[in-house]
Amino acid sequence: MKTVILAGGLGTRLAEETTVKPKPMVEIGGQPILWHIMNIYASHGFSEFLVALGYKGDLIKQYFLEFHAMNSNISLDLAKGETHFHAPTAPPWKVHLIDTGGQTMTGGRIRRMKAHLGDDPLFLVTYGDGVADLDLGRLLAFHRSHGRLATVTAVRPPARFGEIRLKDGQVMGFAEKPQVGEGWINGGFFVLDRRVLDYIDGDDTIWEREPMERLVAEGQLMAFCHEGFWHPMDTLRERNVLESLWNSGKAPWKIWD
Repeated sequence: MKTVILAGGLGTRLAEETTVKPKPMVEIGGQPILWHIMNIYASHGFSEFLVALGYKGDLIKQYFLEFHAMNSNISLDLAKGETHFHAPTAPPWKVHLIDTGGQTMTGGRIRRMKAHLGDDPLFLVTYGDGVADLDLGRLLAFHRSHGRLATVTAVRPPARFGEIRLKDGQVMGFAEKPQVGEGWINGGFFVLDRRVLDYIDGDDTIWEREPMERLVAEGQLMAFCHEGFWHPMDTLRERNVLESLWNSGKAPWKIWD
């Protein structure tokens, strides 16, 4: 089963980073958030990826083309033009880098994956800018149990500000709140039947609008409610929160060895 990662958007709300690189290449702990997302999937056995490229997609291509070299010791015989890699540490992933257009919307990017999905009736889709401690096995089992065309992972939105606990004016504690207590939002991490491709008209189609609205109207969209950790990376502040969690050694989304 293949995993589609939408990695072509402009990332304008993270302009401090995305003026020079696509948002999925913004680093958390020295690795692109794209690498973190792929590790989440691979830890559950999903290790073949279709990366939908757009804005500055050449930098994503360059990252993977150089991946083997950058994760190995290298011996060079300059006279012979020979290169030998020692003890490479690259993971056993298959990565397909698909140019889906600079201005293509999310639905259009998904539709452009049609020729690359193979024979499996189901495929996985997520965004290139969010991480979670999600049990993808349970998500897939839930999708198969209800028999509808699509499943979205519903998550609690993260709080914007830290929580201060007070008693008689004295600060008794302070913590970055991971989530607000009420409400659910689209957290990505979809399971889709390939028949949903017929719900997408073309490159200008935004997946989260007409296709998802039609699926809702027809009773074909179910939600898998994830009560655990989920965090986007839309802004510099959110990127810094994730970086801090990673550096603490307690990143909740690091569910791989």
